[in-house]
Amino acid sequence: MGSGAALRHFIKEEEESRMTGSTSASLRKRSVRIAGHLTSVSLEEVFWDALRKIAAERKISVNTLVTDIDRDRDGNLSSALRVFAFENTRKV
Repeated sequence: MGSGAALRHFIKEEEESRMTGSTSASLRKRSVRIAGHLTSVSLEEVFWDALRKIAAERKISVNTLVTDIDRDRDGNLSSALRVFAFENTRKV
């Protein structure tokens, strides 16, 4: 996904989040494809927001970012994504 497509996807998800009344603490389940396999991941909306922002800055899709994080993780995927998002937003 190019940077324009990633940004459009981010904006679409932001609009959907506002329409459904999701809060940053609400768990949101999303499907991602890792190594050709579809899996579901539940994270709080604030972490999905951070991952979308990081992916857009890197000009990659959230799915590609999740795949990269999955490749290097030690624990479960949700925890790895939260730690990654936290560490990368803290650097700003």
